[in-house]
Amino acid sequence: MLKISNQVCLSEKDVEFSAIRAQGPGGQNVNKVSSAVHLRFDIPASDLPDVYKEKLLALKDSRITKDGVVVIKAQSFRSQEKNREDGLNRLVELIRGAVKETRKRKDSKPSRSSKQKRMDSKTKHGNLKVLRKKIRF
Repeated sequence: MLKISNQVCLSEKDVEFSAIRAQGPGGQNVNKVSSAVHLRFDIPASDLPDVYKEKLLALKDSRITKDGVVVIKAQSFRSQEKNREDGLNRLVELIRGAVKETRKRKDSKPSRSSKQKRMDSKTKHGNLKVLRKKIRF
């Protein structure tokens, strides 16, 4: 069971794993051992609450297919078990990020002192420019 929040848990039976060969350099080990993991998670068929499903499907993420399947490729580590854990952690973070509520920004006004500082700096800059002019007699 993967804990997503206090009330929501995800069972590992909803997640499908397949071992594949990792890409990149690594010598003979890369050619022999399937250490990378493809993680597939079908959003509509999962046990997640409907609110979670809707928000996940609404995400504009390249890891989510048109059918609503999350595909994560984990190949950071040399062992298959660590890559499996890494993929699960990335899936949990994706779900948590989709459900996380963002706060609305409150409009604020500049303070009186910040306005005064701004006007003082403008006046100072203007006086500098006046001093650069040619002196005419």
